[in-house]
Amino acid sequence: MKTRFPFVCLALLGLAACQRSDTASVAVAPVALPAAPGQPHTQRIRASQMVGLDLAEQLAPIRDEVDLDIALQTLRERLAGKPAVLTAAELDTVRQEFGRHLRDTREQQRQQLAAKNQQASERFLAANAQRSGVVATASGLQYQVLRDSKGPRPGATDTVRVHYIGTRLDGSPFDNSYERDHPAEVVLNQVIAGWGEGLALMPVGSQYRFWLPGKLAYGDNGKPGELEPNALLIFDMELLEIAGQPLAAQDSPAAARE
Repeated sequence: MKTRFPFVCLALLGLAACQRSDTASVAVAPVALPAAPGQPHTQRIRASQMVGLDLAEQLAPIRDEVDLDIALQTLRERLAGKPAVLTAAELDTVRQEFGRHLRDTREQQRQQLAAKNQQASERFLAANAQRSGVVATASGLQYQVLRDSKGPRPGATDTVRVHYIGTRLDGSPFDNSYERDHPAEVVLNQVIAGWGEGLALMPVGSQYRFWLPGKLAYGDNGKPGELEPNALLIFDMELLEIAGQPLAAQDSPAAARE
């Protein structure tokens, strides 16, 4: 856990928690500072850089919402002992108003991104449904058999072990059970709708590719910091076994269609 020193716990930084930060680390160039009495010069520099980096990380989510020059000027004035430019009551009011503004802005951005992803998903699925070997279900789920099998299919309340690779529409991966060398163990009626429907289609020993529209995945909320709202997700899934049942004999794999 990172240690945050008290002097970076400004009220302004508390507002940054209202916004999610996907900002990369900010590089700060070394600055020649005079050494304090009894303190090594390099330690003072590095401590100052640490404070700057911590502040940059905390302020990144709201950097477009504030005037950093005014914020730094106010900081210097308070550290110099000058009177606060806002009373305690004013500070509380501004903090609440700004917090509401950040939440409203974040919600507006979420809605815009959800609509954009919904449109992209619909365009992709319409084209994908025309590809050879792709099957669309009534719910909007699409799938392709990569390797078939004659094993049993799980029921809605069955527990299964499954390996999978999850990717976004742009091809970037977000989860991979093979890399963990540990398959997932799930109950069909306790997972996202697309997984529950898709796994019920698979015989043990088979491998399918599924395309899940947002409504069958994480919906218009997504998974903040990982998956965007209404994101279409692609899963390559290998059904290993149903709890309490033996593994099915594997048939010769069918060639995967790309």
